[in-house]
Amino acid sequence: MASKIPVNDLISIEREGDIALICIDNPPVNATGQAVRQGLQEAIEQLNEDGAAKAIAIYAAGRTFVAGADIREFGKPPQAPNLPDVYNVIEDSDIPVVAIMHGTALGGGLELGLAAHARVGIEGLRVGLPEINLGLLPGAGGTQRVPRLAGIPMALDMSLSGRMVGAQEALEKGLIDRLETGDPRDLALAAAQDIIDGKLLARPTCSLDTPKDDKTLDDTAAMLKAKQAHMFSPHKIVEAVRASYLPRTEGLKIERQAFWDSMQTPQRAGMIHAFFGERAVSNIPEAKGDTREINKIGVIGGGTMGSGIATSCLMAGIPVRLIEVAQDGLDRGVATITKNLEGGVKRGKLSEARKDAALASLQPSLSMEDLADVDLVIEAVFESMDVKKDIFGKLNTICKDGAILASNTSYLNVNDIAECTDRPQDVLGLHFFSPAHVMRLLEIVQGAKTAPDVLATGFALAKRLKKVGVLAQVCDGFIGNRILAHYLKTASYLVLDGASPQQVDDALEGFGFAMGPNKVGDLAGLDIGWANRKRTAATRNPEDRYGGDVADRICENGWFGRKTGQGFYIYGNGAPIPNPEVAKIIDEVRAEKGITPQEFTDQDIVDRYMTAMIVEATRVVEEGIAKRPLDVDMVFLFGYGFPRHRGGPLHYADTIGAAELVRRITEYAKEDARYWQVPALLQKMADDGSTFADLNK
Repeated sequence: MASKIPVNDLISIEREGDIALICIDNPPVNATGQAVRQGLQEAIEQLNEDGAAKAIAIYAAGRTFVAGADIREFGKPPQAPNLPDVYNVIEDSDIPVVAIMHGTALGGGLELGLAAHARVGIEGLRVGLPEINLGLLPGAGGTQRVPRLAGIPMALDMSLSGRMVGAQEALEKGLIDRLETGDPRDLALAAAQDIIDGKLLARPTCSLDTPKDDKTLDDTAAMLKAKQAHMFSPHKIVEAVRASYLPRTEGLKIERQAFWDSMQTPQRAGMIHAFFGERAVSNIPEAKGDTREINKIGVIGGGTMGSGIATSCLMAGIPVRLIEVAQDGLDRGVATITKNLEGGVKRGKLSEARKDAALASLQPSLSMEDLADVDLVIEAVFESMDVKKDIFGKLNTICKDGAILASNTSYLNVNDIAECTDRPQDVLGLHFFSPAHVMRLLEIVQGAKTAPDVLATGFALAKRLKKVGVLAQVCDGFIGNRILAHYLKTASYLVLDGASPQQVDDALEGFGFAMGPNKVGDLAGLDIGWANRKRTAATRNPEDRYGGDVADRICENGWFGRKTGQGFYIYGNGAPIPNPEVAKIIDEVRAEKGITPQEFTDQDIVDRYMTAMIVEATRVVEEGIAKRPLDVDMVFLFGYGFPRHRGGPLHYADTIGAAELVRRITEYAKEDARYWQVPALLQKMADDGSTFADLNK
């Protein structure tokens, strides 16, 4: 083996006869930071100036090819050379260049391969253009070179979805020329020799023409206008892909402008906040330190939630003992878990072999005594404090010393539950979100006496289950449901005061929510909120305005939403339609309360709804229920369908400004001074000009 000659600390050149190898070695993921860009450009220029090599092969050391940009450069001034210029140097090389791609080639990594004259993939390779997830678009030739190699439909699919494409599909679509097995360096030598011998065709991608497909471009543009009018970068992606019809210089100029335009939008800032927040949320002392070993988990309750939790654990390779009180309930739970796992196979999340192994590690039982040997129990029965206390009292005598006892409660006091045991240090809340095997949020609720290693184990479990674990302290509803209970009152007040449920939903869907609150209520089951309102009725202050009248009466009719065929909407074979009986109920309630309906614009609705959400979120931070504003943001991004491009409620609050929020609250308080009150923290921020982002530091 010839010795490597360093170009810089991350890029080296190696000579083997007529072949030159360029190795990228920038662990852990060979990101395209400034030194990598500089080194690649200098290596190609040196080799072309020297002229001795007849073929150049680029490969990467370590476990992956190039997995994208260097996130340490995010938000900083750009440093030369920029990626598009480097890749043009590669594509313009007089000596043919082949890229050997293994592991993942994402974003700039895939664009590096596309700039080469040929591409060899190694089995297991996955490629993708994930920039859409950051509110951006491919900015180093992805929208120009993918259409030339794989066609416009593939370019739009990859750029608009951000999905990873497997090696076989990449080969079939023409993104790579070969798919092989072996060591990257060995394959680099072989591929370069094949180029020299004429066995592997080398051609600059931008010398190819994009196959004309105006219909796909026009149809996609129309679909985005109808469904994602509020988004920015998806529309720019279509423009950039259309520009691949043009010569490279012109097309890249349009792509680059679209990229920079996207960089300047609040949407990009929101999605970058979401990207870093997902990683930062568990970067806290409570998530670190010693953990307890979890080799077997018990789940009590085979309903929708318990079955989903069991599925999530089984998919992570953890054996589960499922407990129910009756055989029919146990059978339903096993059937639901089986269906969930089969769905994972259909979606490509599981192989048949892994599904079979998961089912083999599921042990259904009607006896709680069978939980004696598990390391963690997750109780997932319905929200009744009496029932939960009874269960934890039994677990206290059944479970082995050191076993962790967790409740999946959505609202109830974890400290009260813990006091039913003589080991409160082993008790915590693990609040999953439904469907638990799909939703990524896991609120990890710290009880007053929860041991540090128990808390750290909760975070380790979240990571193992591929969930976003967020620390929460004890209060009614913890972080998410406490805030939800507050701002849903605004949705109810808006309906009482003049808006229709459909207008409220439409306005908030226009803001970016996938579903408005009334549709969400129908989907979850209106009886859940009804039960919670009845649970808390005794603690309700009679001076507070009650907003549940309409929903209560809908439930009194036995209309609980989708599961009964009607709620706020009527559900049939087509799209849901507003329930005309609900309009009558609203009129009756308004008449009884002496309310004269007023008109609200969609912006009025969004402003009130979001301001109410921000108010309660501020209180949650102020009281220490959430550790930081970003914790609130991650709860809502991963558990409540908050639009990702808005970054979360408190990131969005910073775009409004504390002073404006205080002004709004003060104005709304003229109608209802008890509900609309300025939190002290928000007033302080308005006075001193600070932001929620400052509190994340």
